[in-house]
Amino acid sequence: MISQFILVLVVIAAVAVFIIIMVISNLLLICHPNEVIILSGRERKLADGSKVGYRIIRGGKAVRIPLIEKAARMSLQTLPLELQVTNAYSKGGIPLSVEAIANVKINSKEPIFGNAVERFLDKSKEEILHIAKDTLEGNLRGVLAMLTPEEVNEDRLKFAGNLIEEADTDLQQLGLQLDTLKIQNISDDTGYLDSIGRKKTAEVISQARMAEAERTAEAEKTEAESKMHAEVARAKAREEIESTKIETDTIIKTRDALAKQRVEEEENNLRVKKAELEKIAIIREEEARVAGEKARAQFEQEMEQERIILQQKRLEADVVEPAKAEMKANELKAKGNAAHILEDGEAKIAVLKDMITTYQSANGEGEKVFILQMLPEIINQLSKTVGQMNIDKISVIDSGGGGENSGISKLVNQMPAAVISLVDQIETATGVNILKSLQAGQSKAEPSKETSSKQA
Repeated sequence: MISQFILVLVVIAAVAVFIIIMVISNLLLICHPNEVIILSGRERKLADGSKVGYRIIRGGKAVRIPLIEKAARMSLQTLPLELQVTNAYSKGGIPLSVEAIANVKINSKEPIFGNAVERFLDKSKEEILHIAKDTLEGNLRGVLAMLTPEEVNEDRLKFAGNLIEEADTDLQQLGLQLDTLKIQNISDDTGYLDSIGRKKTAEVISQARMAEAERTAEAEKTEAESKMHAEVARAKAREEIESTKIETDTIIKTRDALAKQRVEEEENNLRVKKAELEKIAIIREEEARVAGEKARAQFEQEMEQERIILQQKRLEADVVEPAKAEMKANELKAKGNAAHILEDGEAKIAVLKDMITTYQSANGEGEKVFILQMLPEIINQLSKTVGQMNIDKISVIDSGGGGENSGISKLVNQMPAAVISLVDQIETATGVNILKSLQAGQSKAEPSKETSSKQA
């Protein structure tokens, strides 16, 4: 029972929901952009104060009040029309046939839309097209009656503009709006337009030929003038090109020369600046070096001064003081030995004096004695120069020829030369020529002997 009750409730709820949806869908009206919904049954006041028994919905949605309002829709889409008018008399009594197309629609602006509602509500599209077509064709005949065939044919824009102005008032009364109107064809059965066309064509052809001839003459004249102007222009152009080329070359050469000069000046300035910078760098480097050497020399001088002071102190400690002590000791020792040396010297002086007296009293023989006494010592000193030389033996090779050139003769002859060389060496060493001294003594001795013999 409970399940059946629940099922019944569900069915009732579903039916209720379905009914509500159907009611809402029937009462909720959605208006598309290309249509207008008219809800009739309730009065509303317009902007001019008048009252109407409907309200308008343009786009969006609205809810219809059931039993009070009735909804109707009017399309705002364009309605194309084909207009065709025959035997429409123009100004001057010439019948014309005109074919045109037009696009009309319901005018949605207030209060013109009210005219459309009053006239076309619940009307079909075909009925609206028929009414609009009849209205436009009547307006078309009225406009043709005010224009000549030439005006209609030559200025179709003016014709269409006059037709739109003429039809606009009538269409607004109907609640319609003319969007576009185009004239497609204009003709007549009497051949009037063709005659006008042929006349115009002949005039146009004649004018065209005359214009062509004039244009040909003008063209030839213009061509000749153009050629002349062209030649002149070419000559002027060549002249200007040459002059421009010369001026350009001159300017280029001048600029090149100026550029080279500037480059050289800049290079010279660069070299000068470089030399100045090098000079400054060398000077600063030399100053730094001199300052360094000066500082090093000053430091070395100070160190040397310190070393000198230290050396002086060390010298005084190691040399001066011991030397002073030794000097005092040597002085004392010398004073002790001086007495003995003085006595020996005085004795030797006395002996020398006696020897000198003896040599002087020897009547020239004393010098010989002195030389003979000194001779062994001199020879001993000379022999010491070759004392380290050992001669084992002397070999004499005789050539066998005998005579003065034999080996033995040469050896014997070398002995006097060796004696003379020895005497020269003694003279060189002592300043005394022994041979001359002996000869002088011998010469002095012989006169004395002769004198003594004569005295005897």
